[in-house]
Parts: sequence; C-alpha cells; structure tokens
Amino acid sequence: MIMPMRIALLGMLALLAACGPLPRGAGLQREVLAVSGEEGVPPEFAVEAVIRENLPVFADWPAVGEEALSWIQRVDQPNTRILAPGDRISVTIWSTEENGLLTRNGERFTSLPEMQVSSSGSVFLPYIGTIRVSGMAPETARARIEEQYLSVTPSAQVQLEMVEGRANTVSLVSGVRAPGTYPMPDRDFTVMNLIALGGGIPAEFENPQIRLQRGTRLYGTSVQRLLDNPTLDTTLEGGDKVFVEEDERYFLSLGSAGSESLHPFPKAHVTALDALSIIGGVDDDRANPEGILVLRTYPASAVRPDRSGPDHERTVFTIDLTTADGLFSAGQFAIRPGDLVYVTESPLSNAQSIMNVLGAGLGIGRQVQIIATTN
Repeated sequence: MIMPMRIALLGMLALLAACGPLPRGAGLQREVLAVSGEEGVPPEFAVEAVIRENLPVFADWPAVGEEALSWIQRVDQPNTRILAPGDRISVTIWSTEENGLLTRNGERFTSLPEMQVSSSGSVFLPYIGTIRVSGMAPETARARIEEQYLSVTPSAQVQLEMVEGRANTVSLVSGVRAPGTYPMPDRDFTVMNLIALGGGIPAEFENPQIRLQRGTRLYGTSVQRLLDNPTLDTTLEGGDKVFVEEDERYFLSLGSAGSESLHPFPKAHVTALDALSIIGGVDDDRANPEGILVLRTYPASAVRPDRSGPDHERTVFTIDLTTADGLFSAGQFAIRPGDLVYVTESPLSNAQSIMNVLGAGLGIGRQVQIIATTN
C-alpha cells in the first residue's frame, strides 16, 4: 500500500526536476548580485551598502537624471511703476489762459497724441523738446513735464497716463488656467503674483515646476520650494517668460514590491523610504526585507577611482530593512530620477512553493493509496 504513494511522490519529484526552477515574481538577492567568476574580468557593476558611514560619501557623488538649474532670490523693489523704452504715454495739458500756446478759444485742455518712449528713454513734446522719462515713476515724469511746460504756459497742469510696453510686461506661457502677457503693476511684482494673475496652477499637476527665462538664461525650481521659502519668490523683470510644468522625473519599481510601475516624483526630494511607501511597501509573503536594491546608472564622466564618485557606471545600492541603521539610512538616501527600486524575493518563499507542490503531491499519493486499498 505504501508503494503507490512512493510512486506518486517520485513522479512529482521527477516532474519538478523536468520543469526546472519554480516560477517566481522576482530574483533572489544572491542571483541579482551574482558576478562573473572569470579571473581577470572586472565586475560589471559595483555594490554599495546604504549604511550610516556611506551616506556622506553618496551625497557628494554627482547627481544624475536631473537638470541642474539655478534660481534667483527675491530682490525687494519699490512698489511703483517705472517707465521704460517701449512704454506709451498719453499727456493732457490743462490751462486757464485764453488763446494759449496749446489751447484755443474756449478750450481748457489739449490732449497730445499718444507717444512711445524711445530706445534712448526719451519723448518729444511740443514747445519743450526732447525730455528723458525712462527710469522714472509716472508721477515723477508727470511732474518733470509740468515743470517744463510752466516755463512757456504759466498756468499749465499736466496729466499723464502710461501703457506698459514689452519692457514692462511679462509672459506666463503655460501651466496655468489663463496664460498670456501681463503688464507689471509695479516693480515689486513676483513670480507667484504672476501665477495668481494667471488663475493659478491646476490641482492635478504633480509637483509643479517653475521655469523662468530671462534673456538667454533659464532658471528653475519647484513651486513647493517657493511656498516654503518666500525669499525665493523672485522679483520679475520686464520681458521675463515664466513656464509652469509637471515634474517629469520618475523612478521604477519591480520585483516583490507592492506595485511594479513607473512612479512620478511627488515632491522635490524622495528618499528610499519615501519610494517604498509610494510603491505600496513590499509583498509580505514574498519579499526579502534584507534585499532591497536600488539600481542606478551613472555617466562615464562621473566615475572616480578615489570615492569622490562611483567606481562603476552601473551601481547597485543595497538596503536592509531589518536593522535600525538600515531603516534610518534608507530615510536619508536620495532616490534619483531613473532609479530602479528592486525588491528581491525571500529564499523562504521559494522553499514554501516547493513544499506546497510536495504537499499537493502527497495529497495525490494518499488518494492513490485510498484507491488501491478500495480496489
């Protein structure tokens, strides 16, 4: 009666041997980190442990996958408008004189044709000639023009209206509800003021980024950084162009992770612990908490022999979540755009799979034994 059960078990073992390794969702840590055994052949990648003593070293290594853009701090400016070349002004002159130089019988004022401030910062006005107004507040320019007219029309009073030209406007190009060109209401006009005028940033934007083009220079930072630090809310200059866009950075997760997917960066800085939370943790039944791997590729120019940079272009960082040092260090280790967070499989899960198959085989053996006994 024992023979049928033995035959069933032997058949199951033969089937396992014929099929090869049982299918798994991820590799074991030793499999992923295995290197060629050939002598004299350098390894294809480096393995670095994410532990406290290594964190300062990693922090000094070149950043990868990110566009290195600087930003401009806020510069307090007077809360006034300033005339600049390209602006247009309208001048109205009032007078109580009868038959004055600028008014006819019964008239009390005359409006001069709108004029544009020249590239030299000046305008031409009848009877007083060319006068420089660029760099003045509209009220200052009005007083200066009135002072000149008083010398030829003693009762003159001057009104001045200003329409901003390109030098006093800024462009909100994209990423807001109402993009367009906006006049600067004063010299203390900031990036966040402009975004507010444009209707704000859509709530569905993931970690919105700001790009500021000033002349031929491009600057960049995140909206969250400006909100956290008001001194970075840059004062705009005429002709500036502002773009708002979603953060294009991402990292990947594979293996025995809570999810296998591409994950956008939800904030400016993402640590390994942040990443594990974003991917939904690790699979409790399959994952090896001692074998969390972060695979990263550095450019050849970043490779260094003296630990001031990685010693291989391909580097695997290992994280052990079963120790306090591993957990603390994971909370300080920065994930870079393009990184792969790979959760290896626990050897115990593979052993459990084999035991489940053998258990199923043993059940078949019992059934064979019962059938044989019955017959």
